[in-house]
Amino acid sequence: MDPDRIRPSFPAPTFRGNQEAALDAIRDAFAAGNDVVLVRAPTGSGKSLLARAVAGAARTPEEVDPADATGAYYTTPQVSQLDDVAEDDLLDDLNVIRGKSNYTCILPDETTTPVDRAPCARESGYDCTVQHRCPYYADRAVASNRSIAAMTLAYFMQTAGSEVFGRRDVVVIDEAHGLAEWAEMYATVDLRPSTVPVWDDVGVPDVTAADDPVDRTARFAETLAGVCERAAGDLTASDDLTPAEAARRDRLQELRSELQWFVSDYRDPTSATTWVVDQPDGEGTAITIKPLDPERYLHHTVWDRGNKFALLSATILDKAAFCRGVGLDPANVALVDVPHTFPLDNRPLYDVTQGKMTYEHRDDTLPDVARLLVRLLARHADEKGLVHCHSYAIQERLADRLADFGVDARVHTHDREDRDRALEDWKATDDPDVFLSVKMEEALDLRGDLARWQVLCKAPYLNTSDSRVARRLEEGQWAWYYRTALRTVIQAAGRIVRAPDDHGATYLADSSLLDLFDRARGDMPDWFADAVDRSTRPDLPAFDPEAALVAVDATPDSGAGRQSRSRSRSTGSTAAPTTRDATDDSGASADGDDAPDDHPLSDVWGE
Repeated sequence: MDPDRIRPSFPAPTFRGNQEAALDAIRDAFAAGNDVVLVRAPTGSGKSLLARAVAGAARTPEEVDPADATGAYYTTPQVSQLDDVAEDDLLDDLNVIRGKSNYTCILPDETTTPVDRAPCARESGYDCTVQHRCPYYADRAVASNRSIAAMTLAYFMQTAGSEVFGRRDVVVIDEAHGLAEWAEMYATVDLRPSTVPVWDDVGVPDVTAADDPVDRTARFAETLAGVCERAAGDLTASDDLTPAEAARRDRLQELRSELQWFVSDYRDPTSATTWVVDQPDGEGTAITIKPLDPERYLHHTVWDRGNKFALLSATILDKAAFCRGVGLDPANVALVDVPHTFPLDNRPLYDVTQGKMTYEHRDDTLPDVARLLVRLLARHADEKGLVHCHSYAIQERLADRLADFGVDARVHTHDREDRDRALEDWKATDDPDVFLSVKMEEALDLRGDLARWQVLCKAPYLNTSDSRVARRLEEGQWAWYYRTALRTVIQAAGRIVRAPDDHGATYLADSSLLDLFDRARGDMPDWFADAVDRSTRPDLPAFDPEAALVAVDATPDSGAGRQSRSRSRSTGSTAAPTTRDATDDSGASADGDDAPDDHPLSDVWGE
């Protein structure tokens, strides 16, 4: 890497905000010999442009020996962030590659078949005459041969050890704050009938009954890996597979690899990873194998993939804690802190707390939160808004209350399956509607009139029934626990104010949020602490459903609109709630079960 090339590689014609100073600080940090530079830059700082500038400093083939690493990777955990990069004219030299399942085959009879299920994946020795025009292989060839390859973190990790995407000089990770959690989720092994094609061919023991559940699980995993290998081998021996058989073969091979990785890491005395196992229903039922601090996994999939690294986010809150979580030596890591340039008046926090939204208080507090939403709908009668519900259980109860008040003509919801479509429907409407969202605190750009106000319904504590969280709390890692919740709040606060001249109000409905701010004060960036200190309790209109509907062609009719456009068009609030809705004395939510789909980051994870 040549740090002096960072600033000239900036892709925009002019700098805005603190971009120029940030680039100089990043250059100086690399020039000082640091291998990793953390860039803490608030929402709207133009992090993708900063990332492109750092990637442009990578060595070129003309500058080094043939065996030396050149070029750069740009990667992000968030699919929507990669979509934004692909559509940005200033970033058109970031060559985007996605997983095979995102492309369709171009053969005449296969135009609806994903490439990973096309004849080349099903038929032994298949010679595709149009592979040079295949959208997947064409994108892969371009990305592998150009100086900057862009991909999701999922695809980046999957290609570890690939000859096509080997080591490069510079790796830039955008939205890197959740890197440890992403690695934990990606390395989790979920064993249940829907994920194990040979489930009926093995006897699943009660691993939790053993003196050492993890060791018993490792022995079972070895057996299961052997069954998967034999079953995959039988399919591989076939010259012609159906798409379903190809999918079964690929899943068997993937599962075998996951199981072998777990066993290898568990039995490695030098590994820093701690493994925990969940099997709440005993013999014959699902087992989830989860890693804590997957340092070795990250070294294989991330740190061994480059010479220099830039990690960008608004919410890398504590350098030492972040480095500890991802297996980096803080002595080789620099932190560049980029100040906020958005006026405080444009991004106010308002205290509208109604009480605690913990499980034991929710029945009392939630009706008041629903009434609060009606008052906010009246205050923002002609403006779109976003409600962070935290869980599907809370979302459904709020949607029902708002329908009972007769204001559901302005309400959109979603479920797990239709979240993207429902979000796009809501964004596309010109009506001043409100979107009741779950797990949309990140990867959402609601600039301008897309949203002028938002509500945080509950302090976003992690699920304490998750064995990883429980294990850390048993070890006294409360600072990590509060810091993780604060990170989510700060991310949420950045969804609706995206530029210096943008504006939007964030309302805090759960009094536990105020407690969180006190507990995690030392981890707050100054610019967010300033907003907390300036927060006030606003004067709101009285509760009046008619006032909430003055800007739309509707009238409150106490429940009569329950099947109106919010549900016929977005259909989300008819979804079943998650299976548990509990909390411990700390106020931590345990909404949802322990399946990987309920991981706090799962809804923004993608290939």
